[in-house]
Amino acid sequence: MELGELVGRRPFPAAGLLIGLTRRCPLSCAHCSTGSSPATREEPDADLLARFVGSFTRENRPDVVMLTGGEPLLLPALVTELSARARAAGSRTALLSGMFFARSRRIPAAVLRAIEGVDHFSASLDAPHEREVSRAEVFRAVHRIRATGTAVSFHLTGRGADDPYLADITRAVDEEFGGRVPSLVNEVRPFGRAASWASATRTAPDPDSASPCAMAAWPVVAFDGTVLACCNQDTVDLRPAPAHLRLGHIGTDDWAAVRRRARESPVLRMLRTVGPAHLAARAGSPSRGLSYCDGCRSLGSGGRAAAEAESVASGVRGALLDLAAARRGAADGPVGIVRRHGCAAYAPLVLARDTAGEGSR
Repeated sequence: MELGELVGRRPFPAAGLLIGLTRRCPLSCAHCSTGSSPATREEPDADLLARFVGSFTRENRPDVVMLTGGEPLLLPALVTELSARARAAGSRTALLSGMFFARSRRIPAAVLRAIEGVDHFSASLDAPHEREVSRAEVFRAVHRIRATGTAVSFHLTGRGADDPYLADITRAVDEEFGGRVPSLVNEVRPFGRAASWASATRTAPDPDSASPCAMAAWPVVAFDGTVLACCNQDTVDLRPAPAHLRLGHIGTDDWAAVRRRARESPVLRMLRTVGPAHLAARAGSPSRGLSYCDGCRSLGSGGRAAAEAESVASGVRGALLDLAAARRGAADGPVGIVRRHGCAAYAPLVLARDTAGEGSR
């Protein structure tokens, strides 16, 4: 599974599932969105995770399971088990790693076995990472992983389109791998340890204009096993979770229940179709200058916003609205999706050079 295919499924409700395997990480990067560290042990129960992924069926499963952290490869046996269970149901698995293991000249056997079991491997690389794992070490490890036949990509992060680091690292990746390895390029967001220094855009959205939220499409398993409808890290960590964004818990719910709630909730359908500010305005309760995500968290599960969503987005009509919004979000292909949600200047890199004509039209 290539990176462009993975990204292309992002706008479709419940087409993917994000699982945070652990908040623990051997690295202590200054921009870590989850605030992970070597000492942090917060992680879902492994048996409950295995049971949850084991509830996938051929008829009812996500297309993609994304394993993240912290550092998911601190739990290589769990990665191997989850990817095998997902594959048995027809799902494909992708994994994002901070590349701690690249500091050794040989990839540990258990780690390599876990990597070989997934359908896509993405290496995270940026200036804070390079202070702990060198670029040369990461490149050497990625060459080794490519030799196994696993599809690979880079997840690159910088301060914006004019960041000289991004210009340098994207050029280096292109030269090292001959344009055959794609990259997803993002900008540092003010979450986790970056909250104290990264710039934040807090402009209140225009309630008169639709501003759909594609990030409310894929369910997220948080580090305590709660399943959320949103991947915003502040929302994932917030307890109690906003009721309209809580989809269940891996200890009590299976995939079928989570998928049904994610796809059929009128409020979530409205968030994906018009966004939180527009929904609040339609309901006669404007969010009064709150940021996009703060306005969403303040909606609540009852009251006028829920009633408005029920009147517009329930039943078959709501399903059609949701599908139309997803197709609109995917219309420009993976490059268009990254232009809207990543670092727009580097969006074409989501496709390897020999496939760059595909999906960029």
